[in-house]
Amino acid sequence: MKNFMEKYNVSRETFSKLKLYESLLKEWQLKFNLVSNSSLDDAWNRHFEDSVQLFKYIPENSKVLYDFGSGAGFPGMVLAMIASEKTPYLKVKLIESIGKKTLYLNEVKKQTKTNVEIINDRIENIKAEKADVITSRAMASLSQLLEYTGKFCSKKTVCIFPKGKKFQEEIDEARKKFRFDCQAYDSEVSSEGKILIISNISKITGVK
Repeated sequence: MKNFMEKYNVSRETFSKLKLYESLLKEWQLKFNLVSNSSLDDAWNRHFEDSVQLFKYIPENSKVLYDFGSGAGFPGMVLAMIASEKTPYLKVKLIESIGKKTLYLNEVKKQTKTNVEIINDRIENIKAEKADVITSRAMASLSQLLEYTGKFCSKKTVCIFPKGKKFQEEIDEARKKFRFDCQAYDSEVSSEGKILIISNISKITGVK
């Protein structure tokens, strides 16, 4: 506990919320397939720390964060809990189209008293407001994610996308359709993982 709190500079209260969230994940996994069963024994590292590490990449003074395809709430719900302590002015919005997963997310929100908006709909159907930050984890290829970001993006929007060992292939494929700036940082919890920080996104004219 102390090591985690010091590493990520979070309070005991926030740590307690995250541990409650972890226990809810394991309880609800028995009802719904929220995460892969193989990752459940190491959920703290594989899902919680993997999400917490993204917080430092959120630009200062960001006001609106969208998390695409939130699933079991990673990274969006975790980031909302951290933001409640560190940047309470940041509005975090989780987009999840599967009803049973939003049922679970609402229970996590209620029990942990987290300030977060949960939207049960497809990304394509949402009337978007411009986001300062967009996150998404294990939902789609980078090219598809950039398709989804279009209506949410302004010139200052930053996308934070954790990716696996094939991250460079995804970047190369996405560059066939989009122009963007990209920085890749090593994951703190996975030797093969990378965190892509993407900005200045524009679609290449005439490319479908």
